[in-house]
Amino acid sequence: MIEVRDLARRFGKLEAVKGVSFTVEEGEVFGFLGPNGAGKTTTINMLCTLLKPTSGSATVNGFDVRRNRSDVRRSIGLVFQQSTVDEYLNAEQNLRFHGYAYGMPHALRESRIKDLLTMVELWDRRRGNVRAFSGGMKRRLEIARGLLHHPRVLFLDEPTLGLDPQTRRHIWDYLNELRRREGLTIFLTTHYMDEAENCGRIAIVDHGSIVALDTPDGLKDKVGGDVVTIATADNQAAADAIRGTYKIEPILQDGVVRFHVPAGETFLPDFVLRFPQRLLSVGLRRPTLDDVFLAMTGREIRDSELDERDQMLQGMRGWGR
Repeated sequence: MIEVRDLARRFGKLEAVKGVSFTVEEGEVFGFLGPNGAGKTTTINMLCTLLKPTSGSATVNGFDVRRNRSDVRRSIGLVFQQSTVDEYLNAEQNLRFHGYAYGMPHALRESRIKDLLTMVELWDRRRGNVRAFSGGMKRRLEIARGLLHHPRVLFLDEPTLGLDPQTRRHIWDYLNELRRREGLTIFLTTHYMDEAENCGRIAIVDHGSIVALDTPDGLKDKVGGDVVTIATADNQAAADAIRGTYKIEPILQDGVVRFHVPAGETFLPDFVLRFPQRLLSVGLRRPTLDDVFLAMTGREIRDSELDERDQMLQGMRGWGR
């Protein structure tokens, strides 16, 4: 459904996307996971024909994003990071205007509006003032709008950004139901680890490049097993001891020493008995996608300080010089 080859985008001296390549199968939920500034939004904008690639190629639903922009746009639905609903229209009018723009026949448009607003639990609020809607209600309305014209691919750019965890779960309940009903392909960008767990495959993106691509479980397996965390009076000495004795490369972060071992439940009892320092705390758990990102990039997603829009603006300052 999506095929990308060596896709790149520059803004002046800034290389926001550095020759990424991947494919997305029909009906798949495919995720771009990474911090602000990683190149996620730039990539999705190129795939949706909102931004021209500097180099490389991409097709969506078989249409080239450079040569067949109108065909690509007819094939996709798009939900942006920031709300784009028209607050001067009610919910029903927002969808109806979208249907007019896509030239949908009257009967199909009205049937589809009712079906989708019912699905996202907004039918009873269809004539309500959108300005009074909560953030979650606006996001549900945008998802319904993006699906109105029966797209083959739904692009979601940080679809639950700023929403509370309960609302985020509800949004994904709607999306998964819609995917089952519509046979939809979903491409999303996110920096929420729990949201990425909804994906069949995830590309971990950092500094404009894909550093890993696999299923969530496959990515976790690549980390190297269970996660052990310890704290001692001298964490640096503890890390050195682990490195020398077990040939494991630990990470010192947030006042603990963290490392990965296979079969942690078997490893831990002997480790606790034999470790040369007094252990102040010991923890054992299965790896998460946060652990994967840390192992792949050496930092956590929350460590990013500069968002992608600021990076693009900085790069554009050099244009025309």
